[in-house]
Amino acid sequence: MDRNDRNQKETFSQALEGKKVPILTLDNKWYHLFSEEKRQEVSELEQQLNILLKQQGRLNNEIKDIKRLKKKLMGEIVSLMDEAGQEAESENVRKIEQNKTKVEECNELLEGRQDELLDLPKQIEQANFQLMLATMDSCYDTMKENAEEIQEIANWVSEIRIELKKKLVRKQEMEQRNHAIYSYMHDVFGAEVIDIFDLKYNPDQQHPDSGEK
Repeated sequence: MDRNDRNQKETFSQALEGKKVPILTLDNKWYHLFSEEKRQEVSELEQQLNILLKQQGRLNNEIKDIKRLKKKLMGEIVSLMDEAGQEAESENVRKIEQNKTKVEECNELLEGRQDELLDLPKQIEQANFQLMLATMDSCYDTMKENAEEIQEIANWVSEIRIELKKKLVRKQEMEQRNHAIYSYMHDVFGAEVIDIFDLKYNPDQQHPDSGEK
């Protein structure tokens, strides 16, 4: 990255301070910014962000499943305890102990998943911030290139308009000149002037190229 690129990204970074940036890869409008292939940097950061989001989604689903299982086990324990009574060696007591062990396993799993989940929001925020910087950088360059081409096209259109006006004036002058010649020859030779000069021009009819009616 050259100095200009660094300065540009520093400017964008300062502009983003304190701003609530939406998760870009979850925003359809963000995808519409790229009518052509994305820059490699943007694609790589997009992939990194999506990996973190999928990881977050997976952990949240696993936590829900573990909590659901734990709730089921706890319910079974309460039910079995009501049935077990004083029979210490009963089948119900054995199942209660099994469920308690499974509940402890659920607690360990929950703690692990929640620990993994703890840092993900910050990682996602940072990845999203970097993707926003890369997006701004890419869009800035695209707008700059487009502005230059827009100006070139505007200049071309302006030149064409000037040339078109000149051609229209020249066309009108030649039509007027032909009309004057035709009128003079018609006065001298009469209607036979068309045959004499093998002319297709007739001021009383539409000229095939004049566009006049």
